[in-house]
Amino acid sequence: MLHQAGFTELPGKGSHTNWVHPLYAGKITISGKDGADAKRYQEQEVQQAIEEVEGKEQDDSDEVPNGDSVV
Repeated sequence: MLHQAGFTELPGKGSHTNWVHPLYAGKITISGKDGADAKRYQEQEVQQAIEEVEGKEQDDSDEVPNGDSVV
């Protein structure tokens, strides 16, 4: 899901992976190996991060070239 939303995977320590996105402040750290079930709090964190990025992308697409927002 993170990859599809444009996040980039960075290696972490052990079985952890870190995910970053230019429009997301901070990083998402996911524990466990690929294919393992995510913990509920991790699922929520991922969903919130994706929604934040999608909201910022939508805001960017609402702007016109001179920087004014479309009303």
